[in-house]
Amino acid sequence: MKNTLLGLIIVLVALGCKTEGAHKNKISIQETSLKVQADTLKKANGFDFPVGKPDAKGYYNAQKFQENNHLGDDWNGVNGGNLDLGDAIYSVANGYVSFAENVGGGWGNVIRITHYIQDGKQIESLYAHCLAINVKKGSYVSKGDKIGTIGTNNGYYLAHLHLEIRDEVGLPIGGGYSTNTKGYLDPTVFIKNNRSQ
Repeated sequence: MKNTLLGLIIVLVALGCKTEGAHKNKISIQETSLKVQADTLKKANGFDFPVGKPDAKGYYNAQKFQENNHLGDDWNGVNGGNLDLGDAIYSVANGYVSFAENVGGGWGNVIRITHYIQDGKQIESLYAHCLAINVKKGSYVSKGDKIGTIGTNNGYYLAHLHLEIRDEVGLPIGGGYSTNTKGYLDPTVFIKNNRSQ
């Protein structure tokens, strides 16, 4: 009986050590893949506007950052209505697509791109109400690449692009409006201050 119990304890300890070692290997692989991702992220070489590239030609900012507590900019074609439905949306800078899917509600199709700017600092751009998404999560994009098209969120709105720029990458998607702007930057001001380098 003692030998059986002792044998069982030895087997359990051995299995525990094996599991602990496997866990350490898994963490090491994950840390390595995150480092590779950061190392291969192409640095942003300046920022352009997401419509009418590079200077938003033919578009206007219909609802600016913090107008009515808005956390982004709403870009519309100058001809109004739904005439910009299906127009191209471009990546504002080189980056990594961290999210690209329909989240429903008032958002519809959403694209999130992480941009490495300097000294390890990252910025995130968010594009919402897209008619189409032309990129996949995990892909890399260059400034000016077509990433989607302007939509209406299935008729919920008149066609426009909701653009957010965040200096806290990975924030929850949120509601698009808030008096608390922590983690959010004025998109137009940020882009104008960080043009091509």
